[in-house]
Amino acid sequence: MIKLQFKQLSEGAVFVVVSDTINEQAQQLIQHYIVQLKQKPFPGLLEIVPSYTNFCVYYDPILVTKSLKTPFTKTSAEKVKQYIEELLTTVDITTDHNTRVIEIPVHYGGVEGPDLQYVAEVNGLTPEEVIAIHTSKEYIVYMLGFAPGFPFLGGLDKRITTPRRTSPRLEIVAGSVGIAGEQTGIYPLATPGGWQIIGRTTLPLFLPDETPPTLLRAGDRIKFIAVKEVSS
Repeated sequence: MIKLQFKQLSEGAVFVVVSDTINEQAQQLIQHYIVQLKQKPFPGLLEIVPSYTNFCVYYDPILVTKSLKTPFTKTSAEKVKQYIEELLTTVDITTDHNTRVIEIPVHYGGVEGPDLQYVAEVNGLTPEEVIAIHTSKEYIVYMLGFAPGFPFLGGLDKRITTPRRTSPRLEIVAGSVGIAGEQTGIYPLATPGGWQIIGRTTLPLFLPDETPPTLLRAGDRIKFIAVKEVSS
């Protein structure tokens, strides 16, 4: 049985720590637990935000204190902790909650991927080999952050890991696909950034007029598809 750890973030928020290390099993457990809490929310639950190894539960402490009936507890944080512990002991972690697989078409290299050649040189590869490796597997969306809809992805092949740029660019074009260390990701908006840009997708990730306003969500798997391979 997984032993959850609880850390109070504020009067109205607690971290629920699932693992001490980033791994696929922890990510799957986090998604299972979030589904369970959304299906059986406690009075005062406001939002659940996943991260790499934990998820944060935001709640209304006044409503929790008045409405959530749990024995042997006094504070709102204690009530939330007890509720979550009792609920999640019944979770069937073998259940598949319909993980989505989303294909991301990418134009690699050229003006769309100005750092493709550098990534190749650092790793002793050709640009074509970098593309083949980058598109060879599915990546897990561990969480969204930095900018609306920006996915932090797990699973980058160590053969193409590349340090961030020493001098960040003032503006990265929306849709740019980049590598930074052992991570790969996609810029949903035009923002400054220091990732090595190897390509670009025209698929919008930030959808402000829709609900939810992001194409991706934590727990998704994405597959990069090369629609045009261009060596830098």
